[in-house]
Amino acid sequence: MKYYILRKITEYISELKTINHIKRIENNTIKIEFNDRKALYFDMTKGNATVFMKHERDIVKKIFNAPFDIVLQKRFNNAKIDKVFLRDDDKVLNIVCKSKSSYKEQTTILQLEFTGKNTNIIILESNDIVLEALRHIDEWTSTRIVKVGHKLEALTKPNFNFEIRDIENIEEYLYDVYEQRISKELANIKNQKINQLNKQIKKIKKILDNLEDTEALEKKAIALNTEATELVGNLYQQSGYEKNLNIKKSNDLFRDSKKAKAKAKNQYIEQKNLSQKLDFFNRLVSTVKDCQTIDEIEFYFPKKEKNQTKTKKLAPYQSFFIDGYKIMLGRDERENIYLLEHSKASDFWFHLQGIASSHVIVSNTKKTIPQNIIEEAAKICAKFSLDSGGTFSVDYTQRRNVKIQTKANVLYNPYSTIVVKI
Repeated sequence: MKYYILRKITEYISELKTINHIKRIENNTIKIEFNDRKALYFDMTKGNATVFMKHERDIVKKIFNAPFDIVLQKRFNNAKIDKVFLRDDDKVLNIVCKSKSSYKEQTTILQLEFTGKNTNIIILESNDIVLEALRHIDEWTSTRIVKVGHKLEALTKPNFNFEIRDIENIEEYLYDVYEQRISKELANIKNQKINQLNKQIKKIKKILDNLEDTEALEKKAIALNTEATELVGNLYQQSGYEKNLNIKKSNDLFRDSKKAKAKAKNQYIEQKNLSQKLDFFNRLVSTVKDCQTIDEIEFYFPKKEKNQTKTKKLAPYQSFFIDGYKIMLGRDERENIYLLEHSKASDFWFHLQGIASSHVIVSNTKKTIPQNIIEEAAKICAKFSLDSGGTFSVDYTQRRNVKIQTKANVLYNPYSTIVVKI
């Protein structure tokens, strides 16, 4: 954080009267909402601290209730701003507030330190006694102790002059900081996720390349069977040791022919499933490239449950979560069959109308599901079944109305249809 930016922010906050609401929204980020309903976000990540404003609404991902958060809200919610300044003319922003408790008026200092390794948020009494801090620092870590109940020592100011520049409109500047920040973060997350997917694609391709040729296995099975049949056909001309030897050989040939035939069949199924899964990951790469927000990307990569062990078997389908509803996608025929066989009668089933597609199941216990869930499930069904965009019809009905014929082939009635564009 540049000094001249922080100085402009100090001037901006000085014109405001009260802090309406304050809270931590991420591990290192607090949001301060002022009397004019505008909010400043202070990201106090070490080495990359910044301040920004944004138009988008906040998406709550975690509730913070550590001692720091409790004191932060108790001392600064609905507090009157008394003074705002840069302490010792350094990159240390002080917001002095007064709040009324049941007994008396309290003065509290919110100190935000934009100072490299010392970056921190510290809540102080008027006499600089530490009430709480984002990061506690003991005597074993640093000569400057940041601990509850201890008086906070001042930072040593750098022995150089800070660069001075003017910022015409600080609000526009801070909104632009957020846009640049989110654009960079979006690009980084896209690259990270695409690299993960490309590793999966590479792994599947390697398995596919190492599979034996199905046609060669089928020819081998036929050749072994033919040879065995010829041996059996000539047994009547033989006797004794030669006959017994050829009987054993023909049995071995029939057995090897049967194995080759079975392997060819299983290899075909495995090749088909792997190819379908490869299509899924390629489509997911395209989807990630088209994502406009980080939340949109995170939707396609649900986090594992905290209590899920490394040895726990992963579910044989891809799952997504929207508004508390679990949406399950079959990525190949095997997964489609699994979903059909393990879904409940009350679940909702989705499939592209009239053409082969992935099966999608929405976990449900009621007679209906919300319209937005129907739309999202239909889009997922279309998006991961086709390589091109367009407008498509998707049929859906409760699982009780779907009758399995063979494997993942089904008949269903009654049903509804929704048209979606991807």
